[in-house]
Amino acid sequence: MTHRPTSGPSSRPLKDLVLVGHGMVGQRFLEALTEQPGGADWRITVLAEEPRPAYDRVHLTSWFSGTDADALSLTPPGFVTDHGIDLRLAEPAAAVDRAAQTVTTASGQVLHYDALVLATGSYPFVPPVPGHDAAGCHVYRTIEDLEAIRDDAEQAGTGVVVGGGLLGLEAAGALTALGLETHVVEFAPRLMALQVDEGGGQLLRRKIEELGVTVHTGAGTQAIVVGEDGRVRGMGLSDGRELPADLVVFSAGVRPRDQLARESGLPVGERGGIVVDERCRTTDPHVYAIGECALAADGRVYGLVAPGYAMAETAARSLAGEHRDQDAFTGADTSTKLKLLGVDVASFGDAHGATEGALDVLYSDSRNGVYKKLVIGREGQLLGGVLVGDTESYGLLRPLAMGGEPLRTAPEQLVLPAGLGPAGPVTLPDEAVVCSCHNVSKEQIRAAVHDAGCGTVPEVKKCTKAGTGCGSCVKLLGTIVTEELQASGVTVDKGLCEHFAHTRTELYEIVRVAGITSFTDLVDRHGTGEGCDICKPVVASILATLDNGHILDGEQAALQDTNDHFLANLQRNGSYSVVPRIPGGEITPHGLITIGEIARDFGLYTKITGGQRIDLFGAGVDQLPAIWRRLVDAGFESGHAYGKSLRTVKSCVGETWCRYGVQDSVGLAIELELRYRGLRSPHKLKSAVSGCARECAEAQGKDFGIIATSTGWNLYIGGNGGMTPRHADLLAADLDRDTLIRSIDRFLMFYIRTADRLERTSVWLDRIDGGLDHVRAVVMDDSLGLCSELDALMERHVDQYQDEWAAVLADPERLRRFVSFVNAPGTPDPAVTFVPERGQIRPARPDENGTILSPALVAGPRLEVRTA
Repeated sequence: MTHRPTSGPSSRPLKDLVLVGHGMVGQRFLEALTEQPGGADWRITVLAEEPRPAYDRVHLTSWFSGTDADALSLTPPGFVTDHGIDLRLAEPAAAVDRAAQTVTTASGQVLHYDALVLATGSYPFVPPVPGHDAAGCHVYRTIEDLEAIRDDAEQAGTGVVVGGGLLGLEAAGALTALGLETHVVEFAPRLMALQVDEGGGQLLRRKIEELGVTVHTGAGTQAIVVGEDGRVRGMGLSDGRELPADLVVFSAGVRPRDQLARESGLPVGERGGIVVDERCRTTDPHVYAIGECALAADGRVYGLVAPGYAMAETAARSLAGEHRDQDAFTGADTSTKLKLLGVDVASFGDAHGATEGALDVLYSDSRNGVYKKLVIGREGQLLGGVLVGDTESYGLLRPLAMGGEPLRTAPEQLVLPAGLGPAGPVTLPDEAVVCSCHNVSKEQIRAAVHDAGCGTVPEVKKCTKAGTGCGSCVKLLGTIVTEELQASGVTVDKGLCEHFAHTRTELYEIVRVAGITSFTDLVDRHGTGEGCDICKPVVASILATLDNGHILDGEQAALQDTNDHFLANLQRNGSYSVVPRIPGGEITPHGLITIGEIARDFGLYTKITGGQRIDLFGAGVDQLPAIWRRLVDAGFESGHAYGKSLRTVKSCVGETWCRYGVQDSVGLAIELELRYRGLRSPHKLKSAVSGCARECAEAQGKDFGIIATSTGWNLYIGGNGGMTPRHADLLAADLDRDTLIRSIDRFLMFYIRTADRLERTSVWLDRIDGGLDHVRAVVMDDSLGLCSELDALMERHVDQYQDEWAAVLADPERLRRFVSFVNAPGTPDPAVTFVPERGQIRPARPDENGTILSPALVAGPRLEVRTA
């Protein structure tokens, strides 16, 4: 139930604020208002047109790769309730009566307001060509739009996107991922004409066409060709050609949604947009407008989220009575950095060199697909730039351009590849805006360190909000924080823990080169003390990676994490789960029956996992050997669900069964899973193989993913799900099977060798100097001369692999550890209890009278659950 206070902290009656629109900007407005002391004076009602709270439209395309609506949500749990906000979903505003200060909703309710904030956003522009509303024509704006595109794509072979801008290329990526032959039609002479210049546009086009998308520039849409069934059948172009099409996505720009303002008599711009002043107020002092629906004081309608956030914060401060001159919204940085179809693109400042007297500094490497242009002013200041193929320097260059100061480093040094760039660090001025999403300057970040006492990047992010928007400034933020700490005399410790002054990468090299085989030897020679919960598991992982015997032998056993200690996953009630390996998700009926019989006989809870295998829950420590004895005898191996190692290689059924498949994805997944099983790494590893571009195995959400093409395999790296999902990057395309496996070997071993403790491949790829291009150069071109070493390390792993559970069962000494009570082996832990639920068991809650689990006495065809 929503809490609706009637008075604020000062006991004054609450004023009524109605927010129309709950998109990204609307949600940011709510957060900014409730952060202000004066925000408590408002009783807030939100009228949302969509059936769900605000979600992240910037990353909307990730929905096609498995990110669901909940993961895209921008509304923190409890936010609405905690602030007493009346959020009305699927209840848009229908009319505004400014004289009466009321809003009428679509359902006819009339709401009074003391302040009205319009955050209605924009709508997609659809060219009024014949047939534009035929079945099969879509726009790309909401989750419902994406659902409709996905459904139509099931029966489509060819898709055409109208518009080659940011959103158009996102839509093209989605259609390609859905397995459609994809065309992009752009009226301008190049893609992303607003952001990139001719040189950048040419490279961008080449890279995108290499990914299988056909680009038509300088061509307009004349008509949609419609079949007798009323569905799209093609598209007529202005140059006389006709493209076949089963599905069309219009992404030709947006227009401000200013209808409510127009109908209520508020001024709007000639080309749309509600006219507002520097405090985001309309001509009516009770009405504000923010985001894409507003025509800002500088005469522009901004279609990017960062300016919308800035306007939201300006309006919130004004309504909370906290407005300062520096909060005025007089314009915004429209810099852009994003990845389109796997191609890095960035544009900032005066990217086209429109400033009088501006000169270009250009670096172009067509062979490696890199284009960089800097625009330099008469006074030597950086005005703007375009980056295609390598945007690593964006975090540094954009603040330099925004600072407007003459460069202290030769501009040509700033565009050269890593290794040829400036010898020393490039210094940013204090006033440079590091985070454009939240308008945080370098000076504010420095103040957070030396005035507010922040000692880490997460603390600075929490204090300033820098790095919490698009995230493109996080690397630069870390550099500034480190520099500021060091300048303050604080020693920035890069060591693993108090016992080792070395990083994980350095320890790996020490162990490998020196041939160290024990923790004791390592800490004696290169560390201090006796170790801790941080360094012991790290060293254990390194020793296991370099194949130094079974992880439960001798001293290594004491180094392991809890899960590794018993080769099983500890659950919330003290029981363990058992996960046998099912390579590629393929299992015989006999294997299924065996697992079912074991689960039945031991009374275990069973569930199919997202990694296409079967998890058996509820085992006691004493039961683990008996369970695994039957699994091993039936031919199963450890699934390593407990370790920082390869978990699964998921697969679709591929060409063997699927009519869309073009390669044997199951066969490859099994080969990869058997090759990399037991490979210990800094973090868990997940993989998948899809048999065609429809991507049913979700390979682009894995640490390494493979997607079949008609001529080979595309290899993606650095993807993951979790709290911070990341789409994988394309490392190489159309590889033959041997080259593919060799490339994965090298990628995995290079990651294991250079990653930090508990660093997923996604974070590692973003952190490592040179990013994807560097990794590609190392893995594909042997730029560091390491590949023979990496190959040898992987071959040693493959040759020396042994199933950890089979090895335990063969050694009575290893088996001795699997007891709940050393003095009473075989005695179940009385604290581990269960209750029945849906025909199986689950852990008993503290207020429930559960029973101890012991092997069930049933062996018939019907599952029985021991309850007493």
